[in-house]
Amino acid sequence: MSGQGRPRVLLSVAVSLDGYIDDAGPDRLLLSNAADFDRVDALRAESDAILIGARTLRSDNPRLLVNSADRRVQRVADGKPEYPLRVIVTAAGDLDPEQRLWQCGGERIVYTTDSGAERIGQRLDGLAKVVSLGATVDFAALLDDLGRHGVERLMVEGGGSIHTAFLAADLVDEISMAVAPIVVGDPAAPRFLGPAEFPGGPNHRMRLAEVARIGDIALLRYLPKEDSSVG
Repeated sequence: MSGQGRPRVLLSVAVSLDGYIDDAGPDRLLLSNAADFDRVDALRAESDAILIGARTLRSDNPRLLVNSADRRVQRVADGKPEYPLRVIVTAAGDLDPEQRLWQCGGERIVYTTDSGAERIGQRLDGLAKVVSLGATVDFAALLDDLGRHGVERLMVEGGGSIHTAFLAADLVDEISMAVAPIVVGDPAAPRFLGPAEFPGGPNHRMRLAEVARIGDIALLRYLPKEDSSVG
């Protein structure tokens, strides 16, 4: 499949009531319930690629797979690979080839910097394609390259610095936010977004496209590039 420009970008996140995506403990805080995890699995199945940052890879050691066998069968029936492309972003190139993501699933791409690519060296040979974006990670250039790889729908799963970078660069088409009835309250814990100059600043009101209830989870779907004050 040939690229058709930049992919549509979906930020997928689960947050506590006070805006945290995890606590500061060594184990991952599970904010979603079983039904919401299944919803996320469906979003993965609908995506051409799933992206996370290296910090999330190191802390969570995820596989980023489509867990439902039926959804994988449907992807193949639709002419797609069984699993979406897995995309890792790392400026420093600090990646462990022994982590689970490299040992299962389909294709993988690592986007990094010139210095990061030098640090990675041959450690990911046979495990992932390594692409340098230059002196810094340019997220617009990253999307351009994914478009050339035929990616039309990109699901960004974090962490906070990655979500912040995409949103600050005005590259996000949709935010899918699951709000859990949990309060973290620890300033050392990671948040959904960090400080940045976001498009429109605090005067820009995103359009709320959907509100749904998934057990004790509130699902909010926002369209950042659409202004709720218009129309």
